[in-house]
Amino acid sequence: MSIRRRAVAAAVVPVLAAGMVGLGAAGPANAAPADLADRLEALPGVTVVSEESAPAPGYRFFFLTYRQPVDHTNPAGPTFEQRFQLLHRAEDRPMVLHTTGYGMPGYAFRSEPTALLDANQISVEQRFFTPSRPQPANWGKLTIWQAATDHHRIVGALERVYAGKWVSTGASKGGMTSVYHRRYYPRDVDGVVAYVAPNDADNKDDRAYDEFFDSVGSTPACRTALKTLQAEALRRRTELVNMYDEYAAANGLTFDSVFGSTDKAFEMTVLDTEWAFWQYSGEGACGAVPGVDATTEEIFEFIDGVASFAFYADEGITPYAPYYYQAATQLGWPQPRFRYLQGLLRYPNLYVANSSLPPELRSRHDPAPMADVDRWVSREASQMLFVYGSNDPWGAEPFHPSEKDSYTFTAPGANHGADIELLNPADRARATATLRRWAGVETGSTARSAALAELDARDPRDIRRPL
Repeated sequence: MSIRRRAVAAAVVPVLAAGMVGLGAAGPANAAPADLADRLEALPGVTVVSEESAPAPGYRFFFLTYRQPVDHTNPAGPTFEQRFQLLHRAEDRPMVLHTTGYGMPGYAFRSEPTALLDANQISVEQRFFTPSRPQPANWGKLTIWQAATDHHRIVGALERVYAGKWVSTGASKGGMTSVYHRRYYPRDVDGVVAYVAPNDADNKDDRAYDEFFDSVGSTPACRTALKTLQAEALRRRTELVNMYDEYAAANGLTFDSVFGSTDKAFEMTVLDTEWAFWQYSGEGACGAVPGVDATTEEIFEFIDGVASFAFYADEGITPYAPYYYQAATQLGWPQPRFRYLQGLLRYPNLYVANSSLPPELRSRHDPAPMADVDRWVSREASQMLFVYGSNDPWGAEPFHPSEKDSYTFTAPGANHGADIELLNPADRARATATLRRWAGVETGSTARSAALAELDARDPRDIRRPL
């Protein structure tokens, strides 16, 4: 238990003693311990929405909310309810704080660290993803510090029940979110496992992405085929946009709020094809890339399967507005130059975060927060473990942690789904041992029943574009 955690526990004892026998307060000699659901409900700010059927033997599963200030600098001001879920194993097991970076899954799952530690887990919805959005929504309060403070308050509340070791984790934007929480509240958790977390410390310098796409994989022909496909799609713009119009009409898709036309959304989808291919697929899929002799229908179907035409319609992209807003204002965004498409593009500077936002949310970028996080991670951070995939474009600009018990591992040939299991055997053993050491769990294998295997398989690693 950290020094800060001991202080929190000591401070709350008088409050809890007044009415929570189940938390160790004095009470009738034969009083039964309070049920876990009652103890959770009694925590200030916590509401138990429901307890669902146990997803596996030995577990309990809850949906909850936590009352958060819209602005943590004004805790007496307006509030909103932030959703999270709890997968309860046992109070004497570690707790894994899973930061989604996006919405909260509506089902039970175990993240990889949770499975490796046989731990409890909470999974928290990022502020401003619906329904965890203040009404009215003051978008200026969607910052990395405000979100980190959301997580800090939830940790502080639940430590009253789960007083053991805490580890935070997340993938993609969730991994970034776990890093930001660690930066502002380094004593909240005993370690961080951040998967495939980009680090755009200098948003103006995106050379790393062009270098990545010029060298990714071991098959130059695959890289060439993807670039050739993008160019061919733009040359067949009229035919493909007509198909897009028909597809949108058949599926009830609109383009009024963000891109304004199927033509503009088409160009963004084509630009995204190379990125999405490497993010989701691998070299094994290179043979499926259509050549210049393919039919227009084959090109449409391939691009749709890889980058998704529906995603850049209003119905697909507006739910991701909180991500794009954060990218535009603080996180930064990747912007390859697409030199090989010169003369074929109609919309200059399209591949930026603001393009994917409604006009009223488009904002100026502030480089200071990411520069600060980057300096802190590289110089001061400790107990941080990063996992990347060698074929994942989001890893082109990674975090470089300090040498203070912090590590970076790269899974060979892996995409945006990289994890500890995909590391080479020596790295996998070292990463697993490090995680268990931080969590105070003895080295050894964890029993994995069919039910637990199903839970682990449901880990909602959000590897869909944007991040």
